[in-house]
Amino acid sequence: MDEDLLGGHLQELRRGTVVLACLSILKQPGYGYGLLEALERAGFAVEANTLYPLLRRLEKQGLLTSSWDTEEARPRKFYTTSEQGTELLDALLKDWEALHASIRRLNEGKAS
Repeated sequence: MDEDLLGGHLQELRRGTVVLACLSILKQPGYGYGLLEALERAGFAVEANTLYPLLRRLEKQGLLTSSWDTEEARPRKFYTTSEQGTELLDALLKDWEALHASIRRLNEGKAS
């Protein structure tokens, strides 16, 4: 298998699912670096230069809320999935499950 070809397709597949992963994890408050670590532990490694702009975009869209924790020596911006973000997550997960079932049927030769 051509590793570059595989890598490109895997990156394309993950690009569409990183929003799902972030909205899911951030149902509990989390900050950027902690989110990177949580994603990696879950087997969903994301580059920091991908994640931080995504967090800002999701916040601007109203899908995340944020607050600063200034109690530590180094202030951290914590993000949480908003009510609107939870609604979107539920809708996306429903579609994800339907797509997964469709792909499974196609792969098993049960398309009709």
